[in-house]
Amino acid sequence: MVLALLVCGLVVVLVAVGLFVFGLRRRLIQRSGGTFDCSLRWNVSEEPDTSGKGWVYGVARYSGDRINWFRVFSYAPRPRRSLERSAIEVRARRAPEGEEEVALLSDSVVLGCVHQGTRLELAMSEDALTGFLAWLEAAPPGQRVNVA
Repeated sequence: MVLALLVCGLVVVLVAVGLFVFGLRRRLIQRSGGTFDCSLRWNVSEEPDTSGKGWVYGVARYSGDRINWFRVFSYAPRPRRSLERSAIEVRARRAPEGEEEVALLSDSVVLGCVHQGTRLELAMSEDALTGFLAWLEAAPPGQRVNVA
């Protein structure tokens, strides 16, 4: 009986520590500012896929001339993807369709982009989209920016 209580207590403590570390990591990512919620789908095909598969929820952070993208449900301290401003080309903008409406946050806008030859989609709120497009267009003189 004592062993069962000890094991249950240990499991509860481990779950609490795990949740605390998730919260602490997100707080550290957002501490420097310039962050926004952004779902990402990497290496997508030419045809729009509305099945909702492949979307990963994350947090993006502006960092100079790049955007660092972190998975929300991860313990990794480093970003999963880093997108350079000069290499991002926005190709399309659309509203979520089909199963995507369930997979993404409400009021998301989907941007079809190309980054160094890889097709990707970013889903973010309308406010975050305005900031993202302004950041893209605010590139230093001499850099090319491709916004559709």
